[in-house]
Amino acid sequence: MRVCVFGLWHLGSVTAACLAEHFHVIGCDPDADTIARLISGHPPVDEPGLADLIKAGVTTGQLEFTSNIAKAVSNTDIIWITFDTPVDADDVADAEFVCQHMMNLQQHLRDGQLVLISSQVPVGFTRRMETSIRSSRPDVQIGFAYSPENLRLGKALDVFRNPERIVAGIRHAEARDKLAPLFKPFCARIEWMGIESAEMTKHAINAFLATSVVFINEIAGICEKVGANAKEVERGLKSEGRIGPKAYLSPGGAYAGGTLARDISTLSQVGEHEHANATLISAVRASNDEHKKWPLNRLRELLGSVNAKTVAVLGLTYKAGTDTLRRSASVELCQALEKEGAFVRAYDPAVRHASTELHSIMLCTDAAAALEGADALVVATEWPQFKTLSADVLCQKMRGTVVVDANRFLGEQLGNDVRLKYVAVGSSGHVR
Repeated sequence: MRVCVFGLWHLGSVTAACLAEHFHVIGCDPDADTIARLISGHPPVDEPGLADLIKAGVTTGQLEFTSNIAKAVSNTDIIWITFDTPVDADDVADAEFVCQHMMNLQQHLRDGQLVLISSQVPVGFTRRMETSIRSSRPDVQIGFAYSPENLRLGKALDVFRNPERIVAGIRHAEARDKLAPLFKPFCARIEWMGIESAEMTKHAINAFLATSVVFINEIAGICEKVGANAKEVERGLKSEGRIGPKAYLSPGGAYAGGTLARDISTLSQVGEHEHANATLISAVRASNDEHKKWPLNRLRELLGSVNAKTVAVLGLTYKAGTDTLRRSASVELCQALEKEGAFVRAYDPAVRHASTELHSIMLCTDAAAALEGADALVVATEWPQFKTLSADVLCQKMRGTVVVDANRFLGEQLGNDVRLKYVAVGSSGHVR
């Protein structure tokens, strides 16, 4: 089987590299610079293990790259659409970006090929592409399918290679016959369904996770006011058989990034367009936006004011294991602190140089340097390296004693030290 992976940013480069362990793969992207970097073994994003896997695929000849769409498509059985869909500041996905690339693909398709879409697109997108191609290329029979991506930054290779299950939306049995061998090396459990159902499944999963985050954080907010411990309440919830231990219920920071927010926004728009009740979904974003203020509010409470105060921020990236700053809750907090007159000293092991997102934030060479003279510490991104910090180091380096750690990441070593004012989401007063 020969597969063309079309669109080579995070989703596409991971998909191409993992597929090449089992099939012959041609990775295609219209950006020549991206192709040149991939050929030399340099992926467009920092993902653990990805560079080595790409180099291995290129070395064996199982993986090749080109910006020539005609060449990429001409001799392949399946064209896998993997463009990362841009999301604007209002969490609205720009599906037209993916649409335009698929329009460029149309003229190169040949009879009997299958187009598999995994880009983050709104429900109804695949049908729209089917209609367009049938209109522009009535001479060919092209199959379509949709399988939502399920990657996680920092763990993408493992998630792709070992998914719990694969959701696959198809129209006809012929598509199933072509996709089953493609998925077989990765997962035996395939949830076959209609294309629109598969598209909605992606929206529904992310909306459910977002709602779970917002729910437990609202519970945590009440806990802080009434003297309850939200972590104990979490334990009580998860011991309920109808909820279960794997429920996405852990009091902490607001959800960040474009993934969950994108699908909340999409479902809200679809509900409005179709005149369907989506009151709960529409309220999720408002609650999450309010909870984003939690770290800054706690700093104000504990410091009186953040103006002229020095705040150490550990972690800047969207999440540990990646160098992505876009939509990072930590970056948003740093910007808010600076706006109120605070001096921010930050450290992140994946961020070495200042960028437009970081403005005048002081980037430090290590965590200890960031702590120097700080009135407060915010634990923002949960890099494992930070686990080595002790209360003794904080007391030696910092001027103040305030530690704001929304997710209790350093709770074990810092949470019970009487020298520190340690606060986490869902705890009334200081954690002890």
